[in-house]
Amino acid sequence: MTIEHWLLPDGVEDILPETAAKLEQARRICLDLFKRWGYQYVIPPKLEFLESLLTGTGQDLDLKTFKVIDQLTGRMMGLPADLTPQTARIDAHSLGHTAVTRLCYADFVLQSRPDHMLASRTPLKVGAELFGETELLGDIEMISLLMEALNALGLEHVQLELGDVSIFRCLLDQAQLDPTQQAQIFSLVQRKSHDALSEMVREQQLPEQLARMICELPRFSGDVAILDKAGALVGEWPQIALAIDNLAALSEAIAQRFPNVRLSFDLSELRGFEYHTGIVFSVFLPESGQTVAKGGRYDNIGAVFGRARAATGFDIELLSVSDHLAEMPAAKVVHCDGGSSRDADQKWSAIAALRAEGYIVIEGSAEQKPGDFRLAWVQGEWKLQSIEQGS
Repeated sequence: MTIEHWLLPDGVEDILPETAAKLEQARRICLDLFKRWGYQYVIPPKLEFLESLLTGTGQDLDLKTFKVIDQLTGRMMGLPADLTPQTARIDAHSLGHTAVTRLCYADFVLQSRPDHMLASRTPLKVGAELFGETELLGDIEMISLLMEALNALGLEHVQLELGDVSIFRCLLDQAQLDPTQQAQIFSLVQRKSHDALSEMVREQQLPEQLARMICELPRFSGDVAILDKAGALVGEWPQIALAIDNLAALSEAIAQRFPNVRLSFDLSELRGFEYHTGIVFSVFLPESGQTVAKGGRYDNIGAVFGRARAATGFDIELLSVSDHLAEMPAAKVVHCDGGSSRDADQKWSAIAALRAEGYIVIEGSAEQKPGDFRLAWVQGEWKLQSIEQGS
């Protein structure tokens, strides 16, 4: 059997120069934007003890995490599959600020299994997290920052889907079911299995209004009109009524700020149910349905690190949008002629000046293309000349 040493694992790929340049430019655009909004850059470690890395994140992240044994301590360690839990630890333990804290990050993560068949197992995550802000203003700020970042990347016409996992949490609390029954209802709501859900709710003999709200939840998906339909069934549950009102206020604020964004709602979106506590959101490309960013509220995850804090955030998966990023301006490339040893200092000064102006200066052999320039020794001085077709 011949071993092809160049093969990479499924979901892992080289990032070649053109794409790498676009990704680095996109990363820089996002981080510079986050800085202007007051978000401070952090770099979480590439390895952590497993119990710290997976705290409060649920089974989904556990299954995605590569695990290794620390040869120094014998303890299990993990390679981060998501940067949000690490950023929460930094806020709660490493920084320990009492005021509102804004942090951001940009790095590759490693995932033992991809989100879907075509997804990367080494995605490039760029994101921001807001700690200590309990009000709806924090969620509005997060989504506004996300929309600004996508606009800056050239992704202006996207679809933003909003939901709130606290609605389903409240319904489960009211139903008072055992963990197995809760898991079954959760699965049926996620799959939008209306008939099976209705049958199970009927078997549990839940109160009529509660049973109806649970059964209707998967149907509350669409435009802003579904908020009114859900609100009509709320009854005596003020927590659910508040969640619906917050979604309406949030969507109104985003629509005013970003009129090009297509808004939709899904009250049965329970992504990260064990992790998120309130408003959740995802951004899709309308033409393909591809998810390019997601986030939401995850209050109190820092409790295990010593401080329970309100928290909300998002991340953008840059690799997934690399084909849609705005084209980079053509680079100004300069090729150097040899020249004589007597003018070496002058040549070096000319090269340094061009690089300071943003030119790419290549000394020695390299492919020359129309539109590039040549630094040539002409009549006792170095001069910049354009390279024409066929020259």
